[in-house]
This record gives sequence, C-alpha cells and structure tokens, in this order.
Amino acid sequence: MNTPILRRALTTAAAAAGTAALILAGAGAASAHVGVTPDKTSANSYALLTFAIPHGCEESGTTKVAITLPEELNDAQPTVNPNWTVEKVTQQLSEPKKLADGSSITKRTSQIIYTAKAPLPHELRDTLVLSVKLPDLPGTTLNFPTLQTCETGQTDWSGIAKDGQDPHSLEAPAPSVTITEAAAADGHGAAATGAAHTEQASAVTDSGADARSWAGLGAGLAGLVLGGVALIRSGSRRKAGAGK
Repeated sequence: MNTPILRRALTTAAAAAGTAALILAGAGAASAHVGVTPDKTSANSYALLTFAIPHGCEESGTTKVAITLPEELNDAQPTVNPNWTVEKVTQQLSEPKKLADGSSITKRTSQIIYTAKAPLPHELRDTLVLSVKLPDLPGTTLNFPTLQTCETGQTDWSGIAKDGQDPHSLEAPAPSVTITEAAAADGHGAAATGAAHTEQASAVTDSGADARSWAGLGAGLAGLVLGGVALIRSGSRRKAGAGK
C-alpha cells in the first residue's frame, strides 16, 4: 500500500474525528443550560420561543418550570405539552399601561408555570413552547429568568450578563432573546400572525431537531471515512497496475 496515501487518509480521518469531538463537546455544554430558541426575532412580530429543559438539579428529576416574562411583554400563549399542566400568573400593574393601538391594560401575564405530571428524569430532556408578540424594540435583549424545581433542590436560571460579558460565563444564565430589526412589510402580516398560532401544536413535538443535527454530523463523518477508504483503494490499484 502507498504509505503517503495511507498517511494522508489517516490524517484526514483524525482531523474529522477531532472536529467532531469539539462539536459534540460544545453541544453537550450548551444542553446543560435551560436555553431558548426563537423561530424569529424580528421586532413587532409573533415568535415561537422553545425552552429546552435539560438535566434536573444534580440527578433529581424536574417537577416544575416557572418562566418569568420580561416587562416588555404583556402576555404569552403557552403551548400544550401532554407531559405537563400549565398556568398563567397575572400581575396587577401599578398604573395602566398604554398600548400601541391606543388602548390600555391594567394587568399583564408575568409568569408561565409548567408542572410535570410525572418528574422528568434527569437523563431526559423536554421542550416547552410559548407564543409571544415581540415588541417593536430592535436591539433589546429580553431575559426570561427560569426557576427549575426538582424532586430535590432547585436551579434558578436567572443570571443576567453585564455589558460585554459572555452569558455562557455565568453559572446559571437566564434564557434570552435579542430582538432584530423588523422584517420588510410584505402584506402577509395577518397570515403570518395566524400561522404563528396554528404552528404551536407542531412546534412542541419538534424536539427532533437535535436528533436531526446529530444525524447530519454522523453522515458527514461517514462520508469522510468512505472518502479515505476510496483514496486508499485507488492508490492500491495504481500500485498494482504499475507492477504488471
């Protein structure tokens, strides 16, 4: 077998394996926190916020998740999850709050509380989805302090990063979403609003996103390995042909 060809193939495979290890290590670290993934971040738009619930407190199963809404939000529509019951906590405002349409409110939804019908084992994860109307405040970061209660103990995901500080450096960072500039008007605002509500039922079952990511990574590694094997075989055939 051509030694240089074999060496190149092995080097390529080793590099791919190293890269995969780093990616998987990062994925594991990220999954250790309660995080939120918005399907959109445009100002003045409806968004589905998916909160990922990781391992419990140490090795204790999760029994309750209380998500506190930032003051910039007046309400949130929780998506039904068959593993949890859900309730909305209402806050009485100290003074009426005027809305963009000219109306005013005296109450707002301050918290969404999901209670597990059976404790979520620490080795499993689940997702909780809220539909919210993002305010017209591009550049604003919305923080969602989340209290994770377990059979034994609690984890208070409420750390807020200071200016210039990396949120991942915090021991228990609060899930957050940064609002971007409003999307260009296209005349489909009403349809998009309706779609945001009808998509909620399917969004809660979309926890297979992680599985698809891992499958894609595996397919990529398999492709690199097969390519290395093909390179080695090609070198062997060339060597055999030269010896005839």
